[in-house]
Amino acid sequence: MVKVTMTVNGRTASGEVEGRTLLSGFLREELGLTGTHVGCDTSQCGACVVHVDGKAVKSCTMLAAEADGAEIATIEGQAAPDGTLNVIQQAFQDHHGLQCGFCTPGMVMSAAALLKDNPKPSEQEIREYLEGNLCRCTGYHNIVKAIMAASGQDVSAVAAE
Repeated sequence: MVKVTMTVNGRTASGEVEGRTLLSGFLREELGLTGTHVGCDTSQCGACVVHVDGKAVKSCTMLAAEADGAEIATIEGQAAPDGTLNVIQQAFQDHHGLQCGFCTPGMVMSAAALLKDNPKPSEQEIREYLEGNLCRCTGYHNIVKAIMAASGQDVSAVAAE
């Protein structure tokens, strides 16, 4: 067993994990943060995206022990303490960027990382950035619109694909 301590959504979290425990498992099973979804366990779907020290990471590809000492942000930490959605979450709601909701936490976390690095991405840049995130419901059109809206851009020209 390995003792790990990390800051998750601004709070210190500690636990003992087996060396093979994935960060996604630690977040879900030990900390009860079930918004980090596990869809494939092979790094293909992006439903498990969290931020580790400010970088978007598929948490099913990282061991919890590797995150020892890190700052982790999950979907649960994105809204304000009173539950008010952040601008990206609100844009996903306003522009119907979600359907079943399974991919949504990973999409929101990926969108946040994209907008941090590129505050005004083009439609093509958004689509390319989201290549590692799978959605089986929306066809991505409204997800792209939501991210453009969250960046303060006009969404009327977003092409339906």
